[in-house]
Amino acid sequence: MINKVGIISKWGRPEPQDILRELLPWLAERSVEAYCDSTYKGLEEYGPKRCDVEEMPSKVDMGIVLGGDGTMLWAARLFSASEIPLLGVNLGGMGYITEVASSDLITVMEQVLSGNYLLEKRIMLCVEHKRDDETLTKVHALNDVIVNKGNRATIIELEVLVDDVFITRYSADGLIVCTPTGSTAYSLSAGGPILYPTLNSLLLTPICPHTLTNRPIVLPGDANVDIRLISVSDDVILTHDGIVSSNIASGDIVAVRCSSQTTSLIMPAGHDHFEAMKTKLKWGEY
Repeated sequence: MINKVGIISKWGRPEPQDILRELLPWLAERSVEAYCDSTYKGLEEYGPKRCDVEEMPSKVDMGIVLGGDGTMLWAARLFSASEIPLLGVNLGGMGYITEVASSDLITVMEQVLSGNYLLEKRIMLCVEHKRDDETLTKVHALNDVIVNKGNRATIIELEVLVDDVFITRYSADGLIVCTPTGSTAYSLSAGGPILYPTLNSLLLTPICPHTLTNRPIVLPGDANVDIRLISVSDDVILTHDGIVSSNIASGDIVAVRCSSQTTSLIMPAGHDHFEAMKTKLKWGEY
């Protein structure tokens, strides 16, 4: 039962204000409490409750994300620990995980409040940056974890082990470890396959590998992936969901595992992933 809704949006855009002027009265008429953070001004007459965005997962039954996939990735990391489901409303470009058009929001919310919707569990990654016996960084990601060269033109050398078994050594611009959800992001641009988003699997995709026989590898979701930087460089970075986590030094290990946290996404009734991909990727158009 949905009684309380938290609303998160990309700051500085005009569209969320217009959407909320319609959505907030609609929710109030149905006795659904709405929570917004303090960045929303001029909406007081519509009666949303204010709370810090970090506190929102503990107060609501679902989240509505107004923005693009980047906003959704940020919200996923915020809400996943509390297992609060998210509905993504696309105000960006492609919108692979913010799939609902703003014009359809009220219709979809009618379905949600009546219980007529799909709930998808998406796996997440847990990544640890280790140096000797110390963990420097530990973060969670919905899309991907990337070891990437910085601004230098030289390639980097990476050694990869899966479940403590040596797999290969990459000479490349970097390496992507992604979830099925993230397979349509950077990995797709780097030549990786599209994985069905609810699969329990991991994908390794090298970025511009010097050895042309290096190809993306699909692994089971319980695989333990360890990446060690071999080359000596002061310009190699670790990112998660597009955010720079830390700088990696020679000998450091990036350990990637399937996280114990998951992201729950609300999908409209009758949602078809293949139809969405055909539309967004313009399959069949000439």
